[in-house]
Amino acid sequence: MDSAIQASPSPASSSAFRSPCLTSASQNCKFPLPTSRVSASSKRMHCGFRLHMDASPNYNISKNHVVSKYSSEWPESQSIFSKQSLNKYFSPLRALVTSNTQDIPATPLTGDDKVGVLLLNLGGPETLDDVQPFLFNLFADPDIIRLPRLFRFLQRPLAHFISVLRSPKSREGYASIGGGSPLRKITDAQAEELKKALWKKDVPAEVYVGMRYWHPFTEEAIEQIKKDRITKLVVLPLYPQFSISTSGSSLRLLEGIFREDEYLVNMQHTVIPSWYQREGYIKAMADLIEKELKSFDFPEQVMVFFSAHGVPLAYVEEAGDPYKAEMEECVDLIMEELEKRRITNNYTLAYQSRVGPVEWLKPYTDDTIIELGQKGVKSLLAVPISFVSEHIETLEEIDVEYKELALKSGVEKWGRVPALGCEPTFITDLADAVIESLPYVGAMAVSNLEARQPLVPLGSVEELLAAYDSQRRQLPPPVTVWEWGWTKSAETWNGRAAMLAVLVLLVLEVTTGEGFLHQWGVFPLFHQ
Repeated sequence: MDSAIQASPSPASSSAFRSPCLTSASQNCKFPLPTSRVSASSKRMHCGFRLHMDASPNYNISKNHVVSKYSSEWPESQSIFSKQSLNKYFSPLRALVTSNTQDIPATPLTGDDKVGVLLLNLGGPETLDDVQPFLFNLFADPDIIRLPRLFRFLQRPLAHFISVLRSPKSREGYASIGGGSPLRKITDAQAEELKKALWKKDVPAEVYVGMRYWHPFTEEAIEQIKKDRITKLVVLPLYPQFSISTSGSSLRLLEGIFREDEYLVNMQHTVIPSWYQREGYIKAMADLIEKELKSFDFPEQVMVFFSAHGVPLAYVEEAGDPYKAEMEECVDLIMEELEKRRITNNYTLAYQSRVGPVEWLKPYTDDTIIELGQKGVKSLLAVPISFVSEHIETLEEIDVEYKELALKSGVEKWGRVPALGCEPTFITDLADAVIESLPYVGAMAVSNLEARQPLVPLGSVEELLAAYDSQRRQLPPPVTVWEWGWTKSAETWNGRAAMLAVLVLLVLEVTTGEGFLHQWGVFPLFHQ
């Protein structure tokens, strides 16, 4: 598992996202984002934002030079997200995900500053011996497995238990793709290509790689950033869509690191939290899909099957994770780009890689493949939409498990779009995103003066974390009404009952030092 366990809210409204723009005394600009289509299977709530920014034309911006006036238009209908939480979340996040690339000034953007770019990714075991400790790091993350406050002391024992339990199967998966994850090599290559692209655009930046759960860890990257005396840092998670469990987890780690280090406290930074709407990314994905469709005998008959990493449903419905909303809009934007090329294939979106007894985002990828086969779909093109690098979930889960399932279900022709990797259009667009973010480094760029809210540093780690998940310190409230049968309520209760049973078992094992888990050697570290 290289990707962490990662909608669109409804109902629909006529207002669409509007991106912010830089304005000067002599020039006004607006870059409206495309409006997502509303399909029969996925109605969405569109909330509109207008940001008007005043900036000095030479882009040498201080905290007092960039201030925006922010207003929002909201439909009256209710949503699972509160108006207040969405106001807080989307304000900073929309600032750097314009779908059109802004004009870059001819004058240098860096000046005397030393600019760094920190690429954040999940990481993966490089050898079979790394698998179990990698899984431990993954499940020890409270943004991956959220325990009630009373049981948080069991986070690490539970992570050890799960990692030992899952490592044999995971080792088999990694053995089947060559004995380890290629994620580090690919991410290092992406960093090198991004650095070259930035230097070609007269931005001499250093690019660093920080992994969340394996080497090179984020802490290692930060130490190198300090040694290089970087003064301006752009944080760029390599997850196109934002999720609590991916970008959010890495940003939470950064928040702790920044707070404890005087040098980092004084270093200016900004975060590009998601970039799924960017024109270059959308075109790069469309290019890959168009190319793979040509490999089929009858391209127009191929079902385009977007498969994204899933997250527990509670993350979206109760914690406010925007992942599902961003994912569905991303798919719509890609299909709109393909329609411009007269490619109008049928398509669907499903979620893979669920773990544990709780309910995850639906539809599930395996269930959807079976259903498509039963409906007579003969040609299927899998598109790994939430991944920009090849890893175990593309090379083994999609290429082996899902392909085998599809062929057994009646699909006759199978294809898979490769991950973006170092695709030139994609890398160039990332470079443009970094350059566009530089005027915002250390600048105060988003505010809601009418609501008397304080100015928010655009893209600051701390403010983004406060915005994306206001209930982080507490688990979502439990389901209060029991329903019999195969219902959402019953499934939720079953999952929580199973988790409670595991927690009770672990408490007994840890406190007594005895039990069958110790006898099996699962908890060797807790022998007394």
